[in-house]
Amino acid sequence: MRSPGSPSAPPFREERTGPMMPAPRLADRLTDALRSEAKLLGELAATMRRQRDAVAADDLDAIDESVFSTHRVLSTLGETRRRRRWLAQLLGESEDLSLSTLESFFKGELPENVRDATTELADAARALQHEVDLNRHVLRTAIDASDAYVRSLCGLPSRGTAVYSDAHGSDSAPGGFIVDRRV
Repeated sequence: MRSPGSPSAPPFREERTGPMMPAPRLADRLTDALRSEAKLLGELAATMRRQRDAVAADDLDAIDESVFSTHRVLSTLGETRRRRRWLAQLLGESEDLSLSTLESFFKGELPENVRDATTELADAARALQHEVDLNRHVLRTAIDASDAYVRSLCGLPSRGTAVYSDAHGSDSAPGGFIVDRRV
């Protein structure tokens, strides 16, 4: 049985202080992980722009391609985030290491490359959020326009108009969409 003080015994978890790898090497790995994540967020933002263009052009093939591309990038992004969580564990931190708490692990001053990568990632995240918000609005508008078009083709009232069954309190009565057979 090894004693905790013997040279061949592994250190107890409580005895570990600081990162488990040299700070410069850890900083390089962290920089690489942050930049990889920022690059993927940039790719995702570009995919959102392509998707918006495809919706505007009614190009169903391009829309399908953008959905596939989104899934591919999100999968790769998940791997990149797992890598960042692993690096956080090397720092002795939980898996939820935020960008704002990195300074505490480098004694209050982030290495320049880590700081730059953190800024790149934050900028990429803001740009992606903007693209997602735009797409959400464009897609919601396209869905509403499509719904209004189908309703007009079928002779249905617009969504804002009360339906006959609503006026009589009979929402669950059977009936067709085109012809109301309950009357």
